Amino acid sequence: MTTVDPALPLSPYREIGRQEWARLAAGIDQPLTETEVVELRGIGDRLDLTEVSEVYLPLSRLLSLYATATKRLGAATSDFLQEDDSTTPFVVGVAGSVAVGKSTIARLLRELMSRWPGTPRVELVTTDGFLYPNAELERRGLMERKGFPESYDRRSLIEFLTAVKSGVAEVRAPFYSHMRYDIVPDAHVVVRRPDVVIVEGLNVLQPPPAPNDVAVSDLFDFSIFVDADTSHIEKWYVDRFLALRQGAFANPSSYFNVFAHLTDEEAITTALGYWNEINMPNLVENVMPTRHRARLVLNKGADHSVESVLLRKL
Repeated sequence: MTTVDPALPLSPYREIGRQEWARLAAGIDQPLTETEVVELRGIGDRLDLTEVSEVYLPLSRLLSLYATATKRLGAATSDFLQEDDSTTPFVVGVAGSVAVGKSTIARLLRELMSRWPGTPRVELVTTDGFLYPNAELERRGLMERKGFPESYDRRSLIEFLTAVKSGVAEVRAPFYSHMRYDIVPDAHVVVRRPDVVIVEGLNVLQPPPAPNDVAVSDLFDFSIFVDADTSHIEKWYVDRFLALRQGAFANPSSYFNVFAHLTDEEAITTALGYWNEINMPNLVENVMPTRHRARLVLNKGADHSVESVLLRKL
């Protein structure tokens, strides 16, 4: 019989504070310049060289170690089976709310992981490409639920990842334009058996819709959830909307050009409307409940910096 101290909380995760995690970067050279970090940073993110060095450099090293160890295990398995090595790309999923900074993190990890000797070839695919085209969303009455699980072509995403994990030489994913707010016909992201594929999206940790279905995360080797207090994410979302109004929305070709001339008050009201009617419900109903499915959780504070890391125990 196992005796458990009731005073000790049970958790499958190690909780690592910021200072303790940052110490893991000791002796690791910073491979990125300040200019490169600025280019990778999304609108509203406050990513700087310190954050890269103390948080994401150790994380990229950990991911590279996992990928390299998985490759070795694959080679050993092939050797045991007396067949040629057929190890497939190491797939990392990055999940979290809209405006939480997961796209910036995914881009940053792609750059950092490619600097490690064991993972020089890293590709990034976003699940935006697997949204149904706007015309199909309109036909299904789902335009107001864009970003919810039902707005994605889940079957195509599963087929894409299955091909990647089957070792197919070249796999194509649809391309999504944020300027057009739609899938671009005949445009693709091409993945040619890299060492690592990073898949970033809102709902990548969703359980399968039916017990016998394959979950997207079943095809991941490692998964990350980017977490923050809901009130912070709401503020980041509104701030990003205001910044886009003066930037990308001002482009006449932008789907959101109609918002370019809103006053500050009108823009805030509009952003809060989208947040409260679409993004907040999606976060509460679909995104947050998948947090516990991640191998690693990044907990962000109000200033977008990571305050602690949860790493699932092996």
